[in-house]
Amino acid sequence: MKTNVKSEASDSSLKSKASDSAKKSCRVTDFGACGDGRTLCTSAIQTAIDLCPEGGEVLIPEGCFLCGALFLKSNMTLRLAKGAKLLGSKDPKHYPLRTYRYEGREQLCYASLINTDGAPHENISIVGEGVIHAGGMKLYEAELADGKARRGRAVCIRNTRSVTIEGVTVRQSPAWCLHLIYCTDIRIEGACVFTKYDEDGSKCDMYNGDGIDLDSCARAVVRGCLIGSEDDCIAIKSGRDVEGRRVGIPSKDIHVENCRFISGFGVAIGSEMSGGVENVTVRDCTFENTFSIVSIKPIRGRGGFVRNITFEDCTLNNESTEHTDCLWYRGAVYIDGFYASEEFDPRAGAPVDEGTPTVDTVTLKNLVARTVAGRGVHICGLPERPIRGLRIENVRVAGKKPPLIENAENAVLINTDLSVF
Repeated sequence: MKTNVKSEASDSSLKSKASDSAKKSCRVTDFGACGDGRTLCTSAIQTAIDLCPEGGEVLIPEGCFLCGALFLKSNMTLRLAKGAKLLGSKDPKHYPLRTYRYEGREQLCYASLINTDGAPHENISIVGEGVIHAGGMKLYEAELADGKARRGRAVCIRNTRSVTIEGVTVRQSPAWCLHLIYCTDIRIEGACVFTKYDEDGSKCDMYNGDGIDLDSCARAVVRGCLIGSEDDCIAIKSGRDVEGRRVGIPSKDIHVENCRFISGFGVAIGSEMSGGVENVTVRDCTFENTFSIVSIKPIRGRGGFVRNITFEDCTLNNESTEHTDCLWYRGAVYIDGFYASEEFDPRAGAPVDEGTPTVDTVTLKNLVARTVAGRGVHICGLPERPIRGLRIENVRVAGKKPPLIENAENAVLINTDLSVF
């Protein structure tokens, strides 16, 4: 009898756990969402999010679900099943105006397709095999024409501890695609991010379409992702000018590894870096027809610091001449204190003040790169505050223009070949 009683209790416990698990999954179709790609489902999906129990998940099943801005909350997972598409509306009125940090400053923006509000949050995950399509060129053009605010993003997560983005494909944002602001303990793994080409493979005319932006974020890992960007593939930022220095939250302890980049400008630091950037490692990544592996942009007026940066075991082969040497792009490997400046004179100093940035301890190791656009290497610090602690080791870079290294104090080059072809 005791054995039977124990067996019945065990069965009951298993049924209870199964029931609890079922209750924690909120399928959006149970709340009225229709996956026909034409019916606006914002309210139904938001209701599923609002009613999702703590620790539960909101499931987007197979189908195409048209919606406007959605707002996630703490302790939840948004799961997109295989064959699921969350399709952003092309109408700006479906994205309420909110204040976000964008291009380093707090300013009025259209809400993104997926958001958090300004309150502190924790434990938010976006996972699955589905697609988040953020409205593309039509929304981009509509927001510009409407003109009430700056363009929104595909995903904008703010002020959140513990963020996971895994497996999903995110594409066609009106501006930056994945934007994380003031977040900590971040894992972005196995995601695909595309901003340069539309669904049918045709090139878009959007600009400033970064892939992933980590903005005053700490303890982040980006691993095993595929990124095809119109602009920076990954940009690490921390605010701009006086406002960025006042907030003073650096981006730090960031690791990018085993990623593949197929268009855009590689991994960038800045140009909004006034709160500082430190302890960044990029390793074991491939760059195919991207214009750069690394671009560090510590320009006058921004202040802040860039320090303890390592790029190692990466390769680049660029056969595209869509962009060549210009104000915003200098080469396959570049650190440019004169980024976006019309006046490029590496010997013309300026007074040192709070707007003078610092670049200290940059290691470039085991890099192989060939580019038909611009220089292979363009490293130019500010004469009033040169780059310190630059080490280039086992690097083979070839470009169409001769390499340039200026204003880099006691730079160390070991077993390095910087050539022209």
